[in-house]
Amino acid sequence: MCVRLGLGSLGRRQLARPWTYRVVLMLVFIDTEFTNHNRPSLISIGLAAVGGNDFYAELTDYKREDCSEFVVAEILPLLGRSPEAACTSQELIGRLQEWFDALPSLATIVYDYEVDWQLLKATFHEELPPNVAGHQLIDHRIFRTSAYKLGEVLTYTKALPEHHALADARALREGYLRWSTRLTT
Repeated sequence: MCVRLGLGSLGRRQLARPWTYRVVLMLVFIDTEFTNHNRPSLISIGLAAVGGNDFYAELTDYKREDCSEFVVAEILPLLGRSPEAACTSQELIGRLQEWFDALPSLATIVYDYEVDWQLLKATFHEELPPNVAGHQLIDHRIFRTSAYKLGEVLTYTKALPEHHALADARALREGYLRWSTRLTT
C-alpha cells in the first residue's frame, strides 16, 4: 500500500462503520545516505518512529570509490559518531529485523525521497518484515510550511547535523508531526 501524503490528505475525518476494525499504524520515518544518485548504494540508515523509538546503522562494506564528491565532503565526515552503529550489509538485515520485531504495532514507512524506500526494500531483498504494513511518500510542499521548518530547526544539533541519516529521519518526523498537528488543531 502506497499513499502519497499531501496537503489535502489529513484533517479529513472518516466515519468508521461499526462492523469494521480500526488498525493503528505506527509511523516510522526513514532517511538514508547513499553513495551517489546514479547507482545508489546504502551507506547509513536512520529510522525514527513516533514515540521516540529510533534505529541507526552505518555500513562498513560500502564502496568509497562509488561515492560522489558531495558524499565524500558532506556525508562521510559524519560517520563514526556512534561506533556501535557500524555493521556489514548482512548484519544490518538482522539488526533491522530485530528493531522492526520490537515495534508495538504495524508500521507505515514515511519518506521524502523514493530512494530511501527503494534502499530499505533492497536491504531486505524485497522481503520486508511482516509488520511493515505500507509506505507513504510525503508531498514536498509540506517542507515549505513554517510548522515543518520549525520541527527541522529544533531537531538538528552539532552532534547530529543535517545529512546524518538519523538526524534527518528525526527532523522528518518532527517536521511532519508539527505540520500535521497544525492541521488538526
